[in-house]
Amino acid sequence: MIDLICYTNVDWIPRIRPAPRTRDWMDASPEAYAYRCLPLTIANTHGWEVLNPCDFSVMWNGGLAASDVEIRIHTNAHDGSHPVSLFGLGTITFHIQGLFKTSPEWNLWAGGSPNYFKDGCQALTGIIETDWCPFTFTVNWKLTRPNVWIDWYENEPMCFIFPIQRQAILDVQPRIAPFSEAPEFHDQFLRWSRSRDAFHEQVTKHPPAQSKDQWQKHYYQGKDMDGKIHPDHKTKLRLPEFSR
Repeated sequence: MIDLICYTNVDWIPRIRPAPRTRDWMDASPEAYAYRCLPLTIANTHGWEVLNPCDFSVMWNGGLAASDVEIRIHTNAHDGSHPVSLFGLGTITFHIQGLFKTSPEWNLWAGGSPNYFKDGCQALTGIIETDWCPFTFTVNWKLTRPNVWIDWYENEPMCFIFPIQRQAILDVQPRIAPFSEAPEFHDQFLRWSRSRDAFHEQVTKHPPAQSKDQWQKHYYQGKDMDGKIHPDHKTKLRLPEFSR
């Protein structure tokens, strides 16, 4: 089991939830077809979201000083959780109301929610050694459109976290290899490519009556071209709530 603990003081009230599958822009896609992309929906739910504690508006005048960002708080919230202009460079900063601790040799990835977009600002991403670090971290967003007021809403996601093993990326041995090294893998790829072309041609000539028949489902079902179902394939993630 991998630990992910959020230690809090009496007056800290972190708003943390398992990240939801849905996104407004995916809901708005015709027949919600964006949800057919399993890699998108798995990424959407691959961690926990920390939520913004208050309604506020922010504007950046394009300068590099912290004073070049103006923040107007619209709702009551604990003062320590308000976003602030701290580092300059057109950024705003959220202080996390908790100190995260992970199991030995595990880091914490912290950034914006995958496939979640906010016009005029972009989350910065950090990786923190939370197995030993006795310090909190900040969440920072870079403003990208000067002289425009950007509205933030209470309980909007402002941070996305998940543990990653520190050594794993250093153990990766990347290389480029010819398909001749893996003839069976190549054969499966060629069969898939031909079937995909044929399927698209069929759909174009004879559009299916039902939307569920408008896309192939090999990857979604975890099925290779020999019909083998891979037992550890995931079509959804159900992460636990932070227990108290």
